[in-house]
Amino acid sequence: MADLNLDSTQLDRYSRHIIMDEVGPAGQGKLLESRVLCLGAGGLGSPVIQYLAAAGVGTLGIADDDVVERSNLQRQVIHGESDIGRPKVESAADFIAHQNPDIRVETHETRVTKANVEDLVSEYDIVVDGSDNFQTRFLLNDICTLTGTPVSHGAILRFEGQVATFPATEDTPCYRCIFPEAPPEGTVPNCATAGVLGVLPGTIGCIQATEAIKLALGHGESLAGRLLLYNAAEMTFDEVTIEKNPACPVCGEDGIDSIADVEYRTTCSVGAD
Repeated sequence: MADLNLDSTQLDRYSRHIIMDEVGPAGQGKLLESRVLCLGAGGLGSPVIQYLAAAGVGTLGIADDDVVERSNLQRQVIHGESDIGRPKVESAADFIAHQNPDIRVETHETRVTKANVEDLVSEYDIVVDGSDNFQTRFLLNDICTLTGTPVSHGAILRFEGQVATFPATEDTPCYRCIFPEAPPEGTVPNCATAGVLGVLPGTIGCIQATEAIKLALGHGESLAGRLLLYNAAEMTFDEVTIEKNPACPVCGEDGIDSIADVEYRTTCSVGAD
């Protein structure tokens, strides 16, 4: 049993988990045996990485091809001034090593593409999507839906954020059930052009980390079939029900069985490569 392998240091470190009936030694053992991929080590990825490492998620994969810039430091809290110019995956790995030596970190300093996404995702139990572009979101959704890999999705802009969980089961919707295709290029602003409140990704990323931990534990109700909308300016949370779309091009009755014919450059449309 996983809980029998906890040493005295781990029993101390994770004591506030272990005394919870819903977690206990067995649940902490599940966390230590879990493998979670965090796609992105930026605004959303920072709190996700920070809290998953603290919670004892045993293996954290971090995929990001970017380097730390000074403008990141307003919100990307696992990086510091001395990390400017370093690959984000290296800075993130050093942060985790300092925070919790239990954690095995697997760095992937690469842009996630159609060519490498399946091999990357296949190594993990759960994926947390902290990407900042529609192409990566659709690519990740499609491959995770096809492989049955749960995804926690998050997005942020200005004062607003959204979170949803897609368990990739037959009876739950996927990201394309809400957004079948990406909006035309240039019609939706991004953080670089429109800005983002520095604390906002902390809120959204913490919710994503919570969802990943619950999935690893097999406890609680996830945001499956629900899109949680947060407005920091108004301090409100709203919830939208997501229905599974029988005509969804990926998870629907006649959905794809491969990403080979999917175009991920502009509209991310299915069957238009």
